[in-house]
Amino acid sequence: LLLDLLERHAFTEQVFCFSSVVEEFGHIALESLRRGSSPKIYESAAKKLFVPMEMVQHGVEGLVFLLMESSKHMISEVNFLDCVLVLGFSEEVNRFLLKLYQEHQGQIRTIMKQLICSQPTYQNLEWRLDVQLASRLLRQQIVPTVVTRLFLTSGTDSSSRVLQTDPRTLLHIIYTLEAALAAVKTSHTRRILRNIK
Repeated sequence: LLLDLLERHAFTEQVFCFSSVVEEFGHIALESLRRGSSPKIYESAAKKLFVPMEMVQHGVEGLVFLLMESSKHMISEVNFLDCVLVLGFSEEVNRFLLKLYQEHQGQIRTIMKQLICSQPTYQNLEWRLDVQLASRLLRQQIVPTVVTRLFLTSGTDSSSRVLQTDPRTLLHIIYTLEAALAAVKTSHTRRILRNIK
């Protein structure tokens, strides 16, 4: 699964061909993890390398993804080298990526925990059914609406969101969520989850 995702994040051999370039990409990737991505940094690096900015951006995003996924699953040195071996880099580049991962694994995990904690979490839900029975134009009509208030917490802060939908859309959402829950219980999904752990 990790290898498949790495390929999707467009690591390019053209970008990662020299160890000094890889080192520079490593610093940019760590900075983007700490402070967020910066188009100016991508543009500056692209000018130095004489390549399109998109290539630099994809390379850095791929490296960030590699470091985050490896740190999240705390993969071993052997497994990490197996992952990067498929990408076709030189032994020197592979060793540098391993060193970068090992030196910054703890810091990356801390950053990821902060990112997870900053997301609001579910606290409570209130709902009601509103039905419009008539209007000035139509004296006899039935227009049902489901109104929900979602209570969220983020650290010590609490907030609420009011959502409104019609019953048909709500039923579609319920069926979609039930299908997703059923998919999680399949043997194929269990096999993937075992490999991720």
